[in-house]
Amino acid sequence: MLARGSLSLALWILCAAIAHAQPAKKEYEPSVGQSGKDVVWVPTPQALVDRMLDMAKLTTADIHYDLGSGDGRTVITAAKRGGKAYGIEYNPDMVELARRNAQSAGVADRAIFKQGDIFAPASVEEYSKATVITLFLLPDLNVKLRPNLLKMKPGTRVVSNSFTMGDWKEDQKISAGGDCTSWCTAFLWIVPANVAGNWKTSRGMLTLKQDYQMLSGALSQGGSDAGITDAKMNGSQIAFSAGGVKYTGTVNGSAIEGTYNGAGGGGKWSATKQ
Repeated sequence: MLARGSLSLALWILCAAIAHAQPAKKEYEPSVGQSGKDVVWVPTPQALVDRMLDMAKLTTADIHYDLGSGDGRTVITAAKRGGKAYGIEYNPDMVELARRNAQSAGVADRAIFKQGDIFAPASVEEYSKATVITLFLLPDLNVKLRPNLLKMKPGTRVVSNSFTMGDWKEDQKISAGGDCTSWCTAFLWIVPANVAGNWKTSRGMLTLKQDYQMLSGALSQGGSDAGITDAKMNGSQIAFSAGGVKYTGTVNGSAIEGTYNGAGGGGKWSATKQ
């Protein structure tokens, strides 16, 4: 008969042996094409990741969010460029994988991954502070996200792998080139300031109609109207021509300050929204 101490030791040895015999838990490995909440998972080729961040002109001053961040490669690449980057991913296993990948890449302090639904109010509020957004979703999901993106700060850069934003025409389109063979095209949009309406300017009354970043309208001077041409927003920057004069300026809420140049000379102009 075993003494109490010997029995406890035997039980401990038995439990340790059983634990040792248990196979180690295999780390999660995703497979290309696996189902997700809204899309199947397909990783963005690294060559396109690099081009997407180049398109966005990402700097250390930017706040970058990747929506549907998968294995974390876009966020990790952004973090390697010296900035702080965030990923929002619905699949908790992918979130943990991305965290391990960030740890291995030595950027776990700058590549932050969060589990969440990119359409949920909490997530929308989270990424509303971004200055750069990247994504690889489907066209209908891009369009579903579009209202939230258009509410972001003018000048925010949005870059999508392969898919467009419906009738919101892109500002730039590029191809990864090189050895990239699939999913090699990216689109860039720059969130425009909202300028639609009537503006009282130092050069007359300016009426603007807006279709995303594209503008139309007229400038009324001395009882005559001159239709505007070559009119476009680039974030908070406005540019248009009217009556042979080129106007450029910066929009700040309900005010515009800028310069004009034409055959008769140039100068400064300003406007206040009515």
